[in-house]
Amino acid sequence: MSDGKAGRPHDPRGASRFNEERAAATVKGAQPDLEAGLAAIREVQRTLKPKPGVYRMLDAKGEVLYVGKARSLKARVANYLQLKGLTNRLQRMISQTRAMEIVTTNSEAEALLLEAQFIKRFRPPFNVLLRDDKSFPFILLREGHDYPRIMKHRGARRHKGSYFGPFASAGSVNTTINALQKLFLLRSCTDSFFSRRDRPCLLYQIKRCSAPCVGRIDEAGYAELVREAKDFLGGKSSAVQARIEAQMAEAAEKLDFETAALLRDRLRAATFIQGSQAVNAQGVGDADVFALAAKGGQIAVQGFFVRGGQNWGHRAFFPRHITEVEEAEVLARVLAQFYEEVPPPPTILVDRELPERALIEEAFAALAERKVEISVPQRGDRRRLMEQASRNAAEALDRRLAETGTQAKIQREMAEFLELAEVPQRVEVYDNSHIQGTKAVGAMIVAGPEGFVKNQYRKFNIREAQSNDDFAMMREVMTRRFGRAMQEDPDREGGMWPDLVLIDGGKGQMSTVKDALEELGVEDVNLIAIAKGPHHGREGREVFHFPDGREKMLPVNSPVLFYLQRLRDEVHRYVIGAHRDKRSRAISASPLDEIPGIGPARKRALLLHFGTASKVRAAALDDLKRAPGVSESVARKIYDFYHAGG
Repeated sequence: MSDGKAGRPHDPRGASRFNEERAAATVKGAQPDLEAGLAAIREVQRTLKPKPGVYRMLDAKGEVLYVGKARSLKARVANYLQLKGLTNRLQRMISQTRAMEIVTTNSEAEALLLEAQFIKRFRPPFNVLLRDDKSFPFILLREGHDYPRIMKHRGARRHKGSYFGPFASAGSVNTTINALQKLFLLRSCTDSFFSRRDRPCLLYQIKRCSAPCVGRIDEAGYAELVREAKDFLGGKSSAVQARIEAQMAEAAEKLDFETAALLRDRLRAATFIQGSQAVNAQGVGDADVFALAAKGGQIAVQGFFVRGGQNWGHRAFFPRHITEVEEAEVLARVLAQFYEEVPPPPTILVDRELPERALIEEAFAALAERKVEISVPQRGDRRRLMEQASRNAAEALDRRLAETGTQAKIQREMAEFLELAEVPQRVEVYDNSHIQGTKAVGAMIVAGPEGFVKNQYRKFNIREAQSNDDFAMMREVMTRRFGRAMQEDPDREGGMWPDLVLIDGGKGQMSTVKDALEELGVEDVNLIAIAKGPHHGREGREVFHFPDGREKMLPVNSPVLFYLQRLRDEVHRYVIGAHRDKRSRAISASPLDEIPGIGPARKRALLLHFGTASKVRAAALDDLKRAPGVSESVARKIYDFYHAGG
């Protein structure tokens, strides 16, 4: 948790803190050559001074092979010239080195921070890598408005407001925001959507918002809700619950049962947030917990994130390039790269002693602008929490090792590519079909880890969107699908909410879907649009559009690409089939279908006798009576249907 600061004026990670000096000795030839590598390092080492800083090993193409930090650059780089003390891994690195780049810093702690920054930027093949491209989500109570908005936030903290986090995943932050909306009735809509309202939206109807947009609560009352939310997220949940209980008792005493019921629901939401935490973190305060498990040449690091004694989720990391690296060193490298992005809490608990622990604490304290302590818990609640983290790390590693070239591996790689916290259990894919706007139909298919779930497929007959407006059709489909979900399962306990929504389309479709869901108050569903690439799919290079405007592509031979194409092709098949059925029914339809009580047999008899439906309509009552298979009462029913006016 932290109070909103747009940025620290003296950020030790800022590029202006460093004086970069380029010292390169390039040797021609890209083949591994130990003597050539030693010569390049030796020439650079002669120019170095005993200052702290960061060095980068470069190959013949200028690609970064390795990033390291040093208290004394001259002494540290000289160690690479002593081959007998180096591992095989480092000797392979030296054999590919053809140049070095040097950055001096003011201290070794600053060098450690810059090292982590460079590793994340360049992803060198000889460094331990925390392979995690996703920024961690926070809850932001955004200020600068009379009625602050509660929202999920990723990336740089530029907005004015109070940030709470990190949360381990989008799923954990979304669950918390949903519960907080029930607990504090804070708005989640954008300022532009807020300003356009003239009546409460669906969130007010399902008791997730106090509707400040239309004056259902005044500014002072809303400010009190915001204060309670900050207290709750800041670890004062017991005090907040006590206040709500007192207010509920007072309302009941005054026989204001409607208010008492609303406060009761808020109290239940508070209980849900605390009861849904699988980790008992009471008494821990603000802390992160990390445990490492090693097996089969792989390592898993499990992280728990605790703020105000509340568990805000956990995540397993699987660092790469760990061969011939001590386990404690791997954990230290993971922490350095993790906190390059996330503000360090006051306490970091680890399951083993770290090399250079004091230096890491100094570097993290510079980031947090307060003391940061790293310790190995020995007893009590902290020790039990560490044991739970260790079990989770071992289980996560076992699951990882159990994956082969199977569907489970493809699903995991898909989740990583699409930047999902977990493998999606329910994927919904949407498309629509029409002929110049006629007989338009939308479709949704559903897939899970075991394959397509065909009994969950749905068709949507387009009712409102006209002409050939694909965007309006998609908006209608999304509004109907998620509007119904919000009304029937707002707490998302029925297993019918998707973990991922795939849209067949590009930027325009993505924007349409985002807007439609925002109007419903749904801002936490993972959205991805899949569109044909620059060569219209000739090479299979689909472009994946993210809600924030980014685009990504997969290699043409990627199993993940094949899987996502299969999902897209299945929704194509289903929506085209639904459209053909609708056209067929329209072609075979007859005006006689509208007459109640006229079945297929009588309809055929009438058409055979009169020739066309229009002649049936024009026939006199006596003519209808003479038709085969038509009784006097049926004839009267047909005649009256077409001649209701007399």
